[in-house]
Amino acid sequence: MQSKSVVSESISFQDFKEQVLHDYSIAVISRECSLLGRREVLTGKAKFGIFGDGKELPQLAMARAFRNGDFRSGYYRDQTFMMAIDKLTIEQFFAGLYAHTDIAHDPMSAGRQMGGHFATHSLDENGNWVNLTQQKNSSGDISPTAGQMPRLLGLAQASKIYRNVSGIQAENFSNNGNEVAWGTIGNASTSEGLFFETINAAGVLQVPMVMCVWDDEYGISVHAKYQTTKENISEILKGFQRDENQAGYEIITVEGWDYPALMDTFEKAGKIAREQHIPVLVHVLELTQPQGHSTSGSHERYKSKERLQWESEHDCNVKFRAWIIENGIATEDELSEIDKNAKKQVREGKKNAWDAFITPIKQEKNTLVTLLQSIIDDSSNKVFINKIKNDLIAIDEPTRKDIMSAARKTLRYTLREDITAVHQLKSWIKQQYQSIQPRYSSHLYSESALNPLHIKEVKPIYSDQSEVVDGRVVLRDNFDALFANYPEVLIFGEDSGNIGDVNQGLEGLQEKYGEFRVADAGIREATILGQGIGMAMRGLRPIAEIQYLDYILYALQIMSDDLATLHYRTAGKQKAPLIVRTRGHRLEGIWHAGSQMGGIINLLKGIYVLVPRNMTKAAGFYNTLLQGDQPALVVECLNGYRLKEKMPENLSEIRTPIGVVETVKEGSDITLVSYGSTLRIVEQVAKELMEVGIDAEVIDVQSLIPFDLNHDIVKSVAKTNRLLVIDEDVPGGASAYILQEIVEKQGAYEFLDSAPQTLAAQPHRPAYGTDGDYFSKPNAEDIFEKVYQIMHEASPSDFPKFM
Repeated sequence: MQSKSVVSESISFQDFKEQVLHDYSIAVISRECSLLGRREVLTGKAKFGIFGDGKELPQLAMARAFRNGDFRSGYYRDQTFMMAIDKLTIEQFFAGLYAHTDIAHDPMSAGRQMGGHFATHSLDENGNWVNLTQQKNSSGDISPTAGQMPRLLGLAQASKIYRNVSGIQAENFSNNGNEVAWGTIGNASTSEGLFFETINAAGVLQVPMVMCVWDDEYGISVHAKYQTTKENISEILKGFQRDENQAGYEIITVEGWDYPALMDTFEKAGKIAREQHIPVLVHVLELTQPQGHSTSGSHERYKSKERLQWESEHDCNVKFRAWIIENGIATEDELSEIDKNAKKQVREGKKNAWDAFITPIKQEKNTLVTLLQSIIDDSSNKVFINKIKNDLIAIDEPTRKDIMSAARKTLRYTLREDITAVHQLKSWIKQQYQSIQPRYSSHLYSESALNPLHIKEVKPIYSDQSEVVDGRVVLRDNFDALFANYPEVLIFGEDSGNIGDVNQGLEGLQEKYGEFRVADAGIREATILGQGIGMAMRGLRPIAEIQYLDYILYALQIMSDDLATLHYRTAGKQKAPLIVRTRGHRLEGIWHAGSQMGGIINLLKGIYVLVPRNMTKAAGFYNTLLQGDQPALVVECLNGYRLKEKMPENLSEIRTPIGVVETVKEGSDITLVSYGSTLRIVEQVAKELMEVGIDAEVIDVQSLIPFDLNHDIVKSVAKTNRLLVIDEDVPGGASAYILQEIVEKQGAYEFLDSAPQTLAAQPHRPAYGTDGDYFSKPNAEDIFEKVYQIMHEASPSDFPKFM
């Protein structure tokens, strides 16, 4: 289904005819896939369907302007485009609908996403980059509406970086920045803030982006008059139109059923963006949605008869067919033959996809039935097991859930029976889980040799001559070394450029390395994250800076839905090793205290969350991460930039290990676990506890995700037999997470002589001022008295009641 030359090239009528009929064939095949796909959902073979019918023609036009090296960041109706660039076959379309877990059959996500979510492979089987300039690329789709927009910005910005920054090894990623990032979105989703934030940022940055709006006048059942001012997104964005005096957008509108106009429009849009690095908005009007929004409902419920009649007449495939006949390009009979062949291809492709999906499952069912029969022959509960077997046999098209449920229920009836076949069944169940579970759980984190967990620790080296400096100087000098050693590294965020960030950790670096590598960004956290995601997907090593941890909430949806899931949802075929830099802990006030860590760690599974206690540790984390390919969030201590630290003599060589805790003080009576700025308070309290005869062991978590991979904390608890987790998050937040890791996963419960406890902040966000902090978060006295209380309960005679 590969697209051929663009319409504007000088070609013979015969070549032009072949090109047009090739497009027509793809449009018909795509439409037939949508129609049969809906039936597969309604008959129960698939769970849900959302299709691209009614959007075929503009996607064909976009495909013709799309070049090797380009990237798509779209939404779940772009199946025709994917077919047109030869990245989606009929069999793969249906494999995705059936959730086939073999990536050879569903290369989009190996069954991890519903159909309509498309991706190409940026990585080989070892997790290494392939040459992205020699293929057409689609970033992995997500369902949240407009969620594809921030990433689109970064995909486009990467071309600008490659064109303007020298020294980067770009062979696999860019041809002098001549790539375009193409975005697609439904008209209703342009109401989302992420759309407007991205549109504004792309206009400011002047990146090679073509934003395509597919407009069918509805958002599910809600008409455009409830979605958009003036019911027209290009109309209200006219102020973004560039002119001879001001940079901005090129804004183009075109009817979605007009084949030649679409071809001209998308060729023009691609040329402007590619050559001039100017963003383009293409508003495609008068599209239709023949089957409604999705398989969850019918559009006859909310569209008038007049609208339905109009959609029937203006269906882009119907109009395309009429245009071909009216212009003498092909006859009715020729097109009917294409229609007939397309329907046959889709039916055969659907059958092949279903057979490939169901055959191995049926084989597993037959294996289990044989095992169950062997158990029935010897079991005293054969009546019950026989029913399980017969119920399973009656399922003509079983799921693996049906099979595993039957197998596991059988074991309930054989608990007291020593039967050889039962042992065989247990072994089979275990083997099945070892084989099947990874199909649903692998690649949450990098599984390549580049995972930074493999980076060995390099400790800082000091001498008697080591200078004592502000912590921010350690960071600044380390960033300086990183920029000198890695030309692909760049950092951007609010106040990151000109003033060198609000805490001077980047002081003077923009002047030294230029505005493309050390850049200011507007107040727009979601698209700062998007810049990082997109550029990381194209081989750069961005560091996206969010000024304060609390402000990360603006970007949390993008981090959670896009960055944290990218490697997982593409089954290891795409990655974005983005480093997110922020600062938090122990500042004063509701919105500047970084107290939402529990939410972060539970929403960002897929991203490492690192919490260094000082700037030397933070510098080591940055150095470690840049040796690997795993996205991470680094939370620097906001009140640590002016605290004094020794300057390491091997600063740029430091590697802080990830997933490894550090015992900062050894002790024998109780294990105290904390991180970040709170750890400094714990260290001070540990000294004070010595005065009353309590020898506390203090452990710095350092890394919340992953957590204590060597299980060193449980070793400490085995020695002290007591555990207190101290955290400035709200109760039940990060402290509860840490406690579960230690007590449940590491099995520390068997070593405890006292109940494990947590000491967290108050359940509200911290109040402002020194007193607000004191009465909102754990203070030194809270920690001292909590530890003393635990010791009093253990030995009242040695530790008399405190209060």
